[in-house]
Amino acid sequence: MSFHQQGPEQLRVAVGYSSERGPRTDNEDYCAFVDGTPSQRTRHGVVAGIADGVGGAKGGRVAAETVVRGFIDGYLSQSELLSVRKKSARALEAMNRWVHAVGRSNADLQGMACTLTALILWGRQAHIVHVGDSRLYRLRHDRLDRLTTDHTFTEWGMQGVLRRAVGANDSIQIDYLAEPVQVHDRYLLCTDGVHGFLPERVLRNALALRASPEETARSLTAAALAARGGDNATALVLDVLSLPPANQPDLELAIAGQPILPPPTIGTVIDGFDLKAQLSDGRYSRVFRAHDTVAKRSVIIKFPKPIQDADAVLRQAFIRETWIAARVRSPWVGEVLDIPPERQTRLYSVMPFYDGETLEARLQRSPPISLSEGLTLAIKLAKGVAALHRAGIVHRDIKPDNVILEHVAEQAEAGVKLVDLGVARVAGMDDFALEHAPGTPSYMAPELFAGAHGDALSDQFAVAVTIYRLFSRVYPYGEIEPFSRPRFSKPTPLTFHRPDLPAWLDQVLARALAVSPHDRFGDVLELAFELEHGSARALPTVLHRKPLYERNPVFVWQIIAITLAVLLFVSWAFK
Repeated sequence: MSFHQQGPEQLRVAVGYSSERGPRTDNEDYCAFVDGTPSQRTRHGVVAGIADGVGGAKGGRVAAETVVRGFIDGYLSQSELLSVRKKSARALEAMNRWVHAVGRSNADLQGMACTLTALILWGRQAHIVHVGDSRLYRLRHDRLDRLTTDHTFTEWGMQGVLRRAVGANDSIQIDYLAEPVQVHDRYLLCTDGVHGFLPERVLRNALALRASPEETARSLTAAALAARGGDNATALVLDVLSLPPANQPDLELAIAGQPILPPPTIGTVIDGFDLKAQLSDGRYSRVFRAHDTVAKRSVIIKFPKPIQDADAVLRQAFIRETWIAARVRSPWVGEVLDIPPERQTRLYSVMPFYDGETLEARLQRSPPISLSEGLTLAIKLAKGVAALHRAGIVHRDIKPDNVILEHVAEQAEAGVKLVDLGVARVAGMDDFALEHAPGTPSYMAPELFAGAHGDALSDQFAVAVTIYRLFSRVYPYGEIEPFSRPRFSKPTPLTFHRPDLPAWLDQVLARALAVSPHDRFGDVLELAFELEHGSARALPTVLHRKPLYERNPVFVWQIIAITLAVLLFVSWAFK
């Protein structure tokens, strides 16, 4: 029999099994796969289990079926707030007590016990629960790995006798393992009636044929019996077809063993990435353009720098950026590419290479950005930030350096990619243990200097500063130095620097730049709407250039002072 199921988000697996009695009178093996309800799939994942009743004892089949069914039901019935390990242990310990008690009190089932090997796929992790000598194998690419250890005696005369079994004692020692899952991983759960008669070479070859899971399982049990196997033969094959976005535990597990090493230099090849050009070299990281020799594409790689006492913070930033990129799908937010953990030998993150330049680089050259081009870029940026906010994410470091203007083939206007999500604040995720809110001072909202940690309204302020600079190349409140305590009054009108721009744009930005968060737009989408439709709702009046005194009163007084000084000098000279 074969199952195809849709699990949490994009988790999809295909499962097939075969269980043969063989020369035995009864089949004391049992296996099952449960995908549960949609709610259970989201909260608990999918579960597969296999068990082999202890030979020579009564009730072997009863023990095997009861333990597999009871373990799965017990696991799925618990709170999703508990870890997979704790839920698994509770479920199996309960079944062990029940089987042991029944085996002691019921003469018809005296001494009943069984093995158990269970595979739980949840998120992007495989959780393995194991007691006895049934086995779990994984085929990844062309390599077969055994993920369980047989709990049997190895001494002469005792070979193959179980040291551990479910129900054998009133307490139980359980093996537990969690590891990352990859798309196209193929898992095999089998009893000793299969692995005891087929060498691992034969198992690998059968799995590597990539026939359907059911066909593969049948071929394995048939081969085991053909090899004069004298036991029941049971095999369950599970293929991972696709995976959901990584969650925080998945990412922590994936990068836990990746060291933070000194950043490399141009010309170095790391894990198949040929570093072609250095793009930036900051305090915390160094960024390169590279060629991925495996995927045959250009990419951007960011390497963290080893900094004393900052290892945990750097890892958290990389986890955060990858987690966000996996969940937010927006044409205006940069991606982070999923690199197989076994390929990475050190910590770094990989992005697609966007052919273009940062907004900051564009601001350093002429001509100034026009109204139509600037509005197009500003609207895209605001919509990208809105996509983050809908997902409960606050960027906290929006600035022209983190906005890429992408040259898109066959399109006149540039694309926009908002990048660098390492200091973002995520709802439900622990924030950084920092004394001050992260960000670049000249783009930080006033409340952040007063101790706030950053929210959607402070992001809106940073978007407005970025748009103001996009048009004027200067800051609305002046450039703010790090560790200073600036005073905010009123921003300099945008039209002071760009008299050719409309008054409605000045008014829109003035509201988004308000000192009090309560005076800003309700959200950044409202700002995007105003930018998109402001010109249509503006009064059809001709904008007049403001008098020089209003635009620059200091300059006017300087001219007056100089003029008076000249007149005084002339009157004195001609006396």
